[in-house]
Amino acid sequence: MKRIAVVTGASSGLGREFVKLLEQEQGIQEIWLIARSKDKLSEMAQKSGGRMRAVPLDLSVHENIQKLGELLKAEQVSVRYLVNNAGYGKFGAYSDLSAEQSRNMIDLNISGVVETGLVCLPSMHRGSRILNIASLASTAPLPYLNIYAATKAFVRNYSRALNIELKPRGISVTAVCPGWMDTGFIANAQTGAKDSPTVFAAITKPDVVAAKALRDAKCGRELSVYGIFPKLTYAAAKLLPQQFIMRSWMMMQNMKSR
Repeated sequence: MKRIAVVTGASSGLGREFVKLLEQEQGIQEIWLIARSKDKLSEMAQKSGGRMRAVPLDLSVHENIQKLGELLKAEQVSVRYLVNNAGYGKFGAYSDLSAEQSRNMIDLNISGVVETGLVCLPSMHRGSRILNIASLASTAPLPYLNIYAATKAFVRNYSRALNIELKPRGISVTAVCPGWMDTGFIANAQTGAKDSPTVFAAITKPDVVAAKALRDAKCGRELSVYGIFPKLTYAAAKLLPQQFIMRSWMMMQNMKSR
């Protein structure tokens, strides 16, 4: 049975860093690259010498996730790693975002993560690992990053509970909670809205976040937080009232309540 890794959002940023690391993993015979960009995935697969397989899919669409499940079943593979990295975020107030943008965040960040995990689980065995990419934004309600932060809070809580549920099967789940990273996310999240995050403290490189996440997953840890600032922020969010955290966020971003 072929041992594979499945990486969503694999074409750039954090997902691509996971792909690089998983290339070096002994025992992984093939990496399935999932993203919407067929051209980027095909280019990555061609350069891999047969170690990668391009699977272009938009995981915000239910039927596409079902196709992935059918493909896994037909190929009779063993999924050793699932990196649920595909995500979508937009900055702005409720009135700045369209219903479609809001729905897409929920569909991809929540439904996509849950359903992708569910279709992969029948092909996972003892020792398999799931890494669900949440965010430091998951630790508190964040005005003008509202829906994105809320979806990532779901991912974090869901992953921690799922980790316990899957322990009898010997499968671990790690919620990865990075802070701001030097990827295309910030640029893509801009909407031109008047009230948007403009201060991106302690931006870090995605390669170090991915490396720590993979180490934490191998140790069976349910959470992975990289860096001093994110760790302090995570600790503060557990100890301080959420109203205080929200006010601090607004002050840091130089935003005022409407």
